[in-house]
Amino acid sequence: MAVNEDESNQAPHSGSSRRKFLLKIGVALNLLAAVLIGIPIIGFLFSSFRRRIQPDSWIGLGALETFPENQTRLATFRNPNSRPWDGTTADIPCWVRRTGGEKFQVFAINCTHLGCPVRWFQESRLFMCPCHGGVFYEDGSHAAGPPPRGLYEYKYKVEDGHLWIEGGHLPTLAEPT
Repeated sequence: MAVNEDESNQAPHSGSSRRKFLLKIGVALNLLAAVLIGIPIIGFLFSSFRRRIQPDSWIGLGALETFPENQTRLATFRNPNSRPWDGTTADIPCWVRRTGGEKFQVFAINCTHLGCPVRWFQESRLFMCPCHGGVFYEDGSHAAGPPPRGLYEYKYKVEDGHLWIEGGHLPTLAEPT
């Protein structure tokens, strides 16, 4: 039986070229995957070097008439260190208590035990934490439960009929306001 030279040369050559082609596609896909995974990781690692955290700044909470005397109201301010993609997570709530005239207490919403959000109950005039039963009096002092201290307070000032707080970081036990 006679073997055609053209057929014997094509069979190994086409298999070899198919193998090389698939190898190139495999390497290209692996490089693409490495780039897609590596870019966010590199961005995360170097983000702390390029991010400029603004120092604490004065943030307006609203006109004085929005906070009636002897009442506690929930207010929200925008974190000055937020990014456009933070969305609503950059809106930080706080409790504003107007004790009379231009005297206020502005509390961080976080419990001093584990940071859960406390709620204000007007009927009992208490702040209560739903996580572990922490209770605080209306002046923010510790009443009962596991929290080690009273609620964190923001510094405030009144200018031109508006209430301002010094914000930019959330208070913690290590760095209370």
